[in-house]
Amino acid sequence: MRTIECRDITDAVARLCVESNLYLPEAVAARLDSLAESETSALGLTAIKAFADNRRIAAADKLALCQDTGVAVVFVELGQEVAISGGLLSDAINAGVARGYREGYLRKSMVTALERMNTGDNTPAVIHLELVAGDRLSICVLPKGGGAENMSKLAMLKPSAGLEGVRRFVLDTVREAGPNPCPPVVVGVGIGGDFERCAELAKKALCREIGSVNPDPRLARLEEEWLTDVNELGIGVQGFGGPNTAIGLFIEEQPCHFASLPVAVNLNCHCDRSRKVVL
Repeated sequence: MRTIECRDITDAVARLCVESNLYLPEAVAARLDSLAESETSALGLTAIKAFADNRRIAAADKLALCQDTGVAVVFVELGQEVAISGGLLSDAINAGVARGYREGYLRKSMVTALERMNTGDNTPAVIHLELVAGDRLSICVLPKGGGAENMSKLAMLKPSAGLEGVRRFVLDTVREAGPNPCPPVVVGVGIGGDFERCAELAKKALCREIGSVNPDPRLARLEEEWLTDVNELGIGVQGFGGPNTAIGLFIEEQPCHFASLPVAVNLNCHCDRSRKVVL
C-alpha cells in the first residue's frame, strides 16, 4: 500500500488548472497551425494566425488562452493500492481548483444553478473517479468552456437506429452547433452504457491527445471516417466556411442494455485544453 498526501494532490491540481488554461498542448498547436495548408477561406486563415498569436501572448504574459476558463472537470484514476492521507480526495481536488484559479488569476465561472450566485473560487469541480489496478494516482484536468459545452447533446436512440443512426446524430449535433462552439472543434462521442454513462464517456474522449489513434481498430476506423464527414459539413474555422470544421473526433464505447442505444456528443472548442499528471 502506497500513501499519497492530500496536500500533494492539491498542489498538483492547482498547477494543472493554471497550466491547462495558459498553455495549449503542443499537439493541438501543431494541428491548428497545419490547417493553413488546406484552408480555403481568407477569414479562416486570419483566424488561424490569430490562434497562434493568442497562444504566444498567453504563454509569454502568463494570461489565460481564453476568457472562459470554464468548469474544472477532473478525471481521476485511483490505484486500488493507494491510500489517501490527510483528508478527503474530493476536498483536496477542490482546494487545488480554488487555489489554481485564484493564483492564476483565472475567471471564476461557477454559479449556483438557480440563484446564479458565483461560488467565488470556481468550485465545485466536476470529478470523475475510476478505480484501477496499481499504486498510482492519475489526474487529468479539463477546463470546459460554456460555449462548447452548451452545444453538446445526448440521445437515447432506438437500437434499430444502428450505427448509421449514431453517425447521423453526431453530424447533426455538429451541424446545429455551427459557429457557436468556436470551431475547429474537437468532438467527443460516447456510445453505450446508460443515460449518464454515455455522457461521461463523451467527456472522457476529449482527454485524448490530438492525433492519437484509438486502440480498438473498429473505433479507429469510425473516428477517421466521421472526422472526414464532420469536415465535409463546411462550417469551417470560426464558422467562416471551408474544410476545417474539426481537428479531432474521438469515440469511447461500452456495452448497453439491449433495449437502448445511448449516444452523447460533447464538443470542445479549438482551444482544446487539458493537462495530466501521475502521482
